[in-house]
Amino acid sequence: MAETEDEDLPDLGISLETVATIADLLNALDEDEDEDDSFDDDDEEEDVDDEDDVSEELVEEMINELSEPEQAALVALALVGRGDHEAEEWPAALKAAATRNARSDPADYLLNLEGAGELLAEGLAAFGITLEEIER
Repeated sequence: MAETEDEDLPDLGISLETVATIADLLNALDEDEDEDDSFDDDDEEEDVDDEDDVSEELVEEMINELSEPEQAALVALALVGRGDHEAEEWPAALKAAATRNARSDPADYLLNLEGAGELLAEGLAAFGITLEEIER
C-alpha cells in the first residue's frame, strides 16, 4: 500500500497487518469447516489437518492479546463489513463495537460470526483497502 494512500485513511485504531492476519485465519477456519463437512475418508482428513493447523484457540489468543481499542476496531470493521455502519460512520461503529465488547468477549463474538473473515475484508474495502494489498 502506498504511503500517500495511508494519509487518506482515518486512524482505524489497529494495524492493517493485524486485521489482514486475523481475517486470513478466520477465513482459513471457515475453509477448514467446509472441508471437514465434505470429507468421507478419515485418512484424507487427517492429512489436511496436519498441514496448516489453524485453530479457534490460536485466533482467540491473537484477538485477546489486542488492546481494548484494537479489539473495538476489529469488531467495528466487521460491523462496517456487515453493513451495520458506513465507513463515514467510523466513530459510531467504534462506539457500537466498544459497547458490544463490554458486554461479551470480542474473540468469541468474531469466532461465532458467520463469515467473519469476509466481513473484515468487506469492512476494509469500505475504506478502499483490499486484503491482497496488505503486506503480512
